[in-house]
Amino acid sequence: MTLRKLSLLLILLICTFGSALKASTILIPMDDKQTDHLKAYGICYWVLDNQIDAWWLLNYRGGSFAFQHSRAFERECLTRGVKYEVIPDAKFNSILADISNPEKNMDAMKLEKAPKIAVYTPEFNFREGTKVQPWDDAVTLVLAYAEIPYETVYDNEVLGDRLAEYDWLHLHHEDFTGQFGRFYRSFHTADWYRRQVAYQEKLAAENDFEKVSQLKLAVVKKVREFVGGGGFMFAMCSATDSYDIALAADGVDICAQYYDGDPIDPDAQSKLDFSKTFVFENFKLQRNALEYEFSSIDHNPRSIRQKEDYFSLFEFSAKWDPVPTMLTQNHARSVKGFMGQTTAFRKEHIKSSALILGENKAGDEARYLHGNFGEGFFSFYAGHDPADYRHLVNDPETDLSLHPNSPGYRLILNNILFPAAKKKKRKT
Repeated sequence: MTLRKLSLLLILLICTFGSALKASTILIPMDDKQTDHLKAYGICYWVLDNQIDAWWLLNYRGGSFAFQHSRAFERECLTRGVKYEVIPDAKFNSILADISNPEKNMDAMKLEKAPKIAVYTPEFNFREGTKVQPWDDAVTLVLAYAEIPYETVYDNEVLGDRLAEYDWLHLHHEDFTGQFGRFYRSFHTADWYRRQVAYQEKLAAENDFEKVSQLKLAVVKKVREFVGGGGFMFAMCSATDSYDIALAADGVDICAQYYDGDPIDPDAQSKLDFSKTFVFENFKLQRNALEYEFSSIDHNPRSIRQKEDYFSLFEFSAKWDPVPTMLTQNHARSVKGFMGQTTAFRKEHIKSSALILGENKAGDEARYLHGNFGEGFFSFYAGHDPADYRHLVNDPETDLSLHPNSPGYRLILNNILFPAAKKKKRKT
């Protein structure tokens, strides 16, 4: 090798090494350039779980993430198929300076600790006769796809005060009123329905309750304690309205004979106490026990056709309202709607204390709500599966590898990362 070639090689090595030293930040863009938005959340969670702080850049390129550079983090992004950029500190500091501009609706939120996640779900899949799989519920599905670890809890764990071990709780598609999803008319002869009833009644008896409704009310109250003490609760589909209905009906029999062996209290409606609920008020119970609906909370029937079924996310001030800003981060402000046992919330039943994050204005319905109770927070998200418009019993599971950029699923993952930004110590 000639002296000239050796000199050039040394110069290239020095330049390369110098660039590597300056390229000390990994930026994960969350705009339309991102190849897999859902797995990007998993990367951010994994970084936090490795005791490395991260930045959530609110309203910057769709709510991008940033953290210190390492070869291990790069490899993980490549392995999971997540688009990333390696930038020098000077450029990242320039981004932070731009974000801090008071005229820009952006903010940089420091994420400090990976939240410990619990999913409230039965261990048994009554339909399939097997243990519950991740695809049985939208949240467990996306957690598994994003490779975010979670643990499962159900009634025994909740009543045993295990929720204090967690920061974030998801309520599985559940009927907290004790009416077994009000599936009686359509499925009471089905084997899975009978197994479900038998399993729930056994759980109630084991915990010294005469009725399933009493068991679920006790669970709901424990969840309320969890939230009041500083926890974060996220509910979807029927776990939203049935949760509040159970709270309002504390001490009132709202279950028909089909479900608990004795008639409903004829004065049940007038005995509801709306002061106990998180979100909903002044709703009417569905008195026909064979109807699928629990109450007037769910906006049903709807006049919106599938191709027109979208809801819009509100835009909040990132610097003044960081919480709703975090929860609405997305690369799209309009999200394709999707149905469920609870598809949309009637606005007239939403308390003024609750914040509407997403709505279908034309249909006068809310789809995504947030609020606080005590020291904690909660979110209610209507619908069952953001990637399956009409998800019915016995439908196959959703393959999220076909929907890696789903704006609807991003809203779920926003809620999962939110506790990482909380600075206050949780009360238990």
